[in-house]
Amino acid sequence: MRTDGITLKQLRSLIAIARTGSLTQAAAALNQTPPTIHSQIKNLEMGVGQPLMARATDGSGFHPTQAGEALLAAAHRIEANLSHAERQLTALLQGKTGHVMLGTVSTAKYFAPRLVRLLQEAVPDIEIALKVANRSEVIAAIGRGEYDLAIMGRPPRNAISRAVPLGPHPHGVVLPPDHPLAGQDGFDPNRLMRETFLSREEGSGTRILMERYIDRLEEGQPPKCVVMSSNETIKQAVIAGLGVGFLSLHTVYDEVAEGRLVLLRGPGLPVMRHWYLVFGNEEGTEASRAAQRCAREIEALAGTYLPRISA
Repeated sequence: MRTDGITLKQLRSLIAIARTGSLTQAAAALNQTPPTIHSQIKNLEMGVGQPLMARATDGSGFHPTQAGEALLAAAHRIEANLSHAERQLTALLQGKTGHVMLGTVSTAKYFAPRLVRLLQEAVPDIEIALKVANRSEVIAAIGRGEYDLAIMGRPPRNAISRAVPLGPHPHGVVLPPDHPLAGQDGFDPNRLMRETFLSREEGSGTRILMERYIDRLEEGQPPKCVVMSSNETIKQAVIAGLGVGFLSLHTVYDEVAEGRLVLLRGPGLPVMRHWYLVFGNEEGTEASRAAQRCAREIEALAGTYLPRISA
């Protein structure tokens, strides 16, 4: 095995084929020709001494072998490191002392812009970028080293040692104001389980917490669930009377304050969790000074940027 001859072009060809499953599409994405991409992969396979891509049995495209997956993980980390270095160099050219990429789960987008503004006021010499994604995408990005810092509701197990609690994160069931359960100080679990739950997608932290909450309540058949791709869609669907939603209460602050949504009241509600700040670096690597400064400032804010929900 000779890895000293591996080039960025080869690794980028590998990433492109894994993403598209096609030599032609990979070539188009990289502004190359299919024979050039094929040659890059063949040379890469010669260097590592084993096949990296295999054709699907139905001939529909290519997928990584086990060796290919291992090399892809390294390729993604290399690209993340290069992107990080590019951002740092650009920040230095602009007279900044560094660049910090802050990633957040989509539920945090309701307060993350305010947090970034407060950070910019506290550390004006650091360039701060914000990227929002769902939980599974954030976890994958942390693994690739794309984020310096990340804010999420439940850190992955391999990042618990690098996670700092920031503040309370309440969740609950939201109803349209004319719903029979609205305004009551308690509820019949069996009655609630007859409702249609409007749910986030698989992999969402809110979805995971909703399923745990339902498991504690249901005694017979689980309720009907309809998957929707965003908090905004769920809120509008609940307002329209299509079902009830289980959401972070930080996402429904305006709607509750304006009376367009009502919180279900009863034992066990709201379901309390915490927001966490996760250092995006892999275990054993030191965060940049800029990231450490931003982390200290975020901790010092003590959650003052979080919406205040009266449940």
